[in-house]
Amino acid sequence: MAPVVAAIVAVVAGVLLGFLVRAAFAQTRAQSAESRAQKVVLEAEREAEKLVRDALGQVTEEIGAMRRDAEEEIRSRREEVKRGEQRMSQKEEALESKLTDVEGRAAELDDRDAKLQKVRQQLEQAAEQHRRQLEAVARMTAQEAREALVTQVVDEAKRQAMTTVREIEQRAREEGEGRARKIVTIAIQRVASEQTSESTVSVFSLPSEDMKGRIIGREGRNIRAFEAATGVNLIVDDTPEAVVLSCFDPVRRETARLTLEKLVSDGRIHPARIEETFERSKKEIEEQIKRAGEEAVMDVGITDMHAELVKLLGRLQFRTSYGQNVLKHLVESAHIAGSIAAELGIDPRIPKRGALLHDIGKAVTHEVEGSHAIIGAEIARRLKEAPEVVHCIESHHGEVEQRTIDAVLAQIADGISGGRPGARRESLETYIKRLERLEEICSSYPGVEKTYAMQAGREVRVMVKPGDIDDLQAQVMARDIAKQVEEELQYPGQIKITVVRETRAVEYAR
Repeated sequence: MAPVVAAIVAVVAGVLLGFLVRAAFAQTRAQSAESRAQKVVLEAEREAEKLVRDALGQVTEEIGAMRRDAEEEIRSRREEVKRGEQRMSQKEEALESKLTDVEGRAAELDDRDAKLQKVRQQLEQAAEQHRRQLEAVARMTAQEAREALVTQVVDEAKRQAMTTVREIEQRAREEGEGRARKIVTIAIQRVASEQTSESTVSVFSLPSEDMKGRIIGREGRNIRAFEAATGVNLIVDDTPEAVVLSCFDPVRRETARLTLEKLVSDGRIHPARIEETFERSKKEIEEQIKRAGEEAVMDVGITDMHAELVKLLGRLQFRTSYGQNVLKHLVESAHIAGSIAAELGIDPRIPKRGALLHDIGKAVTHEVEGSHAIIGAEIARRLKEAPEVVHCIESHHGEVEQRTIDAVLAQIADGISGGRPGARRESLETYIKRLERLEEICSSYPGVEKTYAMQAGREVRVMVKPGDIDDLQAQVMARDIAKQVEEELQYPGQIKITVVRETRAVEYAR
């Protein structure tokens, strides 16, 4: 038992001894680690203190450098501000000096204004006194003198202007009148057409008075059939051996006339015969229209024209304007335009074509409303005529402003053809009114004694009182009358205004 106890005690003792030895070793290692840790901490603290000292030194140096830079910049700015203050003070001194000078000059100007005002008052008083003296001497007020002076200046200016105008006109006449007269004369001589052209017939002569009854027919059936077929009114009145054909369309009127002529010649008049004869006459008129248009185009010398335009030209054979046949007027105008263009050295093709077609719209004016110039231009444009030719047509009555010399020549040719003596006729009432208005315009001017319209209204002679009107005033009056006549009257060609101032010296020998 004892050995067991001894063994147990030995084991426990060995365990305790091992535990104590291990605890001693552990404490020794712990002390050794703590001492090493303290050494590391001390070294770290010393290193940190060194780094802090180095950083503090570097920061201190940078702060010192920044402070020195800031102080240097502040110093330079202070110096600059000081220099600015010095400059401002110098400018203030200069401004004060200038202000002093200005105040001095203003005072001088005030003194001068006062002196000038005083002098002005003295001059006004002297002028007033002088005006009163002049009024007393001239027995005229200032307003009357001013008006007399203005009138004198205006009269003198008119005299000088009229003298200049007369010299210019004289030179223009010497240089241009002969040339213009030659060109127009050559153009008219080359045309050499008849003085008058026939008008459309509207009265049909019958071989006997009995023919009226046959035309009327039983209960008027023949005349009703005739009017229904032709579209023309047939008027049978008390006129012996004549009936009247009335229609706004000249082609239909001519067709009806030809139909009636054939019926009267044949003697057989009944509704069926009337319709048959009308159809034959209609075809003949269409052939006649085509032939007339082709002859007109050939006469002018134009070959490339649309067939529709040729037909419309042929229709104008039965149309008149103031008694002048329109187709002959167009052919004549084309020849005149071509002659004038050739004399001026211009290509005559466009003026001639424009003059031939300028009244083409009259062929359809009974069918279409509007001006024949605009209607004709639209027709020509639709049938692919050249823009220059279309412009000649639309501008020959001034409804469109003329932009080319071709249009001007076409209008001139139209005026020459229609304005020459005998080309057109006008009613007696219109003619008398035009002459009366012409004399009335001339007599309305002060100083006119008598007025005479001569040469069918193509010239008017104005007799003036020689004591009231001098030579220059007569020239001015002629120009004023011509201008007023142009503005108020419509007439073909031109009107010559002649102002006559005659002085006579009479004495008797005894």
